[in-house]
Amino acid sequence: MKPLDSKLGRDLWRVKGQALAIVLVIAFGVMMMVMMDGLVNSLGETKRTYYERYRLADLFAPVKRSPRHVLDEIVELPGISAVQGRINGAALISLPDQAVPVRAQAVSLPEFGSPRLNDFYLASGRPLNPSHRDEILLLEAFAHAHNLQPGDSLSATMNGARRRFHIVGLAQAPEFLYTTAPGELVPDDARFAVIWMNEEALAAAFDMDGAFNEALISLARDARPQAVIDSLDRLLAPYGATGAYGLEDHLSDRFISEEIAGLRVSSRTVPPIFLSVAAFLLYIVISRMVQAEREQIGLLKAFGYTSLEVGLHYFKFVLVIALTGALLGCALGMLAGRGLSGFYQLYYKFPFLLFRVDPAAFVTGFTVSVLTASAGGVLVLRRVFALTPADAMRPPTPPNFSQTISFGPGLRKWLDQPTRMVLRNMIRQPLRGLLAILGIALGMALSVAMLSLMSAFDRTLDLSFGVLDRSDVTVTFVEPLGDKTLFALKRMKGVIEVEPFRTVAAVMHNGRQHYRGAVTALTEKPRLFRALDSSLQAIPLPENGIVLSTALAGELDLKAGQKMILDVREGRRPTLEVSVAGLADTLMGAPAYMQLETLNRLMKEPNRVSGAYLRIDSSQGQQLYRRLKDMPVVAGVSLQQDSRRAFKKVMDTGAGAMRYVMALIAAVITFGIVYNSARIAFAERARDLASLRVIGLTRTETGFVLLGELGLITLLALPLGAALGYYFSLAVAAGFSTDLYRVPTEFSPASYGTAALAVLLAATLSGALVKRDINRLDLVSALKTRE
Repeated sequence: MKPLDSKLGRDLWRVKGQALAIVLVIAFGVMMMVMMDGLVNSLGETKRTYYERYRLADLFAPVKRSPRHVLDEIVELPGISAVQGRINGAALISLPDQAVPVRAQAVSLPEFGSPRLNDFYLASGRPLNPSHRDEILLLEAFAHAHNLQPGDSLSATMNGARRRFHIVGLAQAPEFLYTTAPGELVPDDARFAVIWMNEEALAAAFDMDGAFNEALISLARDARPQAVIDSLDRLLAPYGATGAYGLEDHLSDRFISEEIAGLRVSSRTVPPIFLSVAAFLLYIVISRMVQAEREQIGLLKAFGYTSLEVGLHYFKFVLVIALTGALLGCALGMLAGRGLSGFYQLYYKFPFLLFRVDPAAFVTGFTVSVLTASAGGVLVLRRVFALTPADAMRPPTPPNFSQTISFGPGLRKWLDQPTRMVLRNMIRQPLRGLLAILGIALGMALSVAMLSLMSAFDRTLDLSFGVLDRSDVTVTFVEPLGDKTLFALKRMKGVIEVEPFRTVAAVMHNGRQHYRGAVTALTEKPRLFRALDSSLQAIPLPENGIVLSTALAGELDLKAGQKMILDVREGRRPTLEVSVAGLADTLMGAPAYMQLETLNRLMKEPNRVSGAYLRIDSSQGQQLYRRLKDMPVVAGVSLQQDSRRAFKKVMDTGAGAMRYVMALIAAVITFGIVYNSARIAFAERARDLASLRVIGLTRTETGFVLLGELGLITLLALPLGAALGYYFSLAVAAGFSTDLYRVPTEFSPASYGTAALAVLLAATLSGALVKRDINRLDLVSALKTRE
């Protein structure tokens, strides 16, 4: 083994504590990169495979009612390779353990064979028997939420008639990866079901004999989707078409695509922060090492080693740490990715999940970690090349202590000798103290960012279900109804307040930008469900114009005062030019709001509502729910407490579980940074501490000289860490936000206080470990001149 390689091994062992801390910082940065890349590739690959295997349609064309012979005309349109008509209907399921009726979507299946498009995966049980009209397949997630199995029965109301059905199988389908009830954004397996039935049975229930109300289309390879959509809309317009749309506008695909996009952005935002911290720590360690080994560098050059050879020796030190961290990070990334993929499989109801990490992720992780770490080392290696043997073997010029602090009699009365030594050392070497402060501040900033992310999810929960929506119950009707139904709701026992709303499907245009969504019409000054500005103040809805959410305005590139085209896709289907009257600050979805009277006037349908928000007397809740369940005009009843619970579950066990992983990583890195700073300070001053012991200071006094400085540096780092944490939080929040979900930047005192406490605990533990080394210090070895 070459002498320099032997020295490298001894140096690594001597600074094993600092090296291990830096290795962990690099490893966690690479782990985040590999883990997120693995999840992005796995979700994308699984989604593509699932879609292809079960033939998910490229286009969806809902209509009011169309005869089946129209399917022959659709398949003749240019760009279409396959088409299938089916029946889609809304249902209400009555369960003994549920006071509130559960909304369901009933989907028809061909009498014989598998569907040509939008096939399903039979998880358990058997297929439907065409001769038995009372048999159904039930969505597996809903069945598990209510402990339903093949062989059980349930009651469902379809088109106003209640029927009893027998469950013969449990199924999953690619179009129902993300299942939400109409009008809601948060999935809840217990509150929304999908029922598959024989086509003949479902046609009889919804009076669709010889007809369909949704066409599924598969595109040819050379097809232009928008041109096909335009052709479909023209062909199906006489049959009450609400507008064909592509897979990218399908709610389930949109959410999972946004999740993948959010992970991709996060993988490019968060890991570089960790790796930058690692580069800074390596810079400190290698610079202190070169400064402490000036004489050894001079001797090596005097014995014939070139500057390049000596420089490469120290560069190897950096590479060993960087490569070790990268290898450990890749291994941890694979393990963490496989673990989190299980969460995503349950969350999105994949029947399988193909976890695959692109080899490019490992290459990227290695390259980024090595380059980032090398950047810190290269800055220091310039000193190695600049040192000549004569200068290096000569002791460095003593610092100029002539301009230093003077402790007068008053200060000396309150400050003992060790305390004055701590203050003098920090003032005489300000750069070293500033670098240590910056290192600890970076650790605290990481903790602040991760804790702020956790607080942001809690803030979203409180705003969405306490400030924005202040109702207790949301009732939706099977179709827009008149004021008479509202009066019936107001007369019900237990109802305190009723606030109507109307929701219409629409496509919003601004030039080439468009967004398929819905417009929610509220009263002029709503109380139970409100549009809020950035100051959380209610926005009075104007008599003319529309209020867009900030997310939707960004999607359409619109500002207040500009005009847009509103293409309503129901009723008389008017195309309207409206002015953007204001912007609402929303965290979930991309809603648009109008005044109820204005929308009804523009649609020429006065006094029509889609549902109502209720504030109720909770003691009368159960009786009220039973009465609502028996109303034929009610399509669904949603309780705010259930929506809040479902959202919290998603944040704790679904996609939001990533925040706990990142918070744990930030805590470990924070300790590593603080411990590294303490170890560096001890390594630099071991000789000075031994000298203090020799001249008579006790172990406690000697330890205070070092640990007192560490404590003062830690306290000074706290305000800087809080300031850096603000900007780190902005970067992390931007990385986790998507077009359909915005993570607020929540800077709560608890986040800063917890981060500061974590730093202080890390400093205390690090100080205890270093104090043990001070007590074990070999005075003779520490005072020897190193050669």
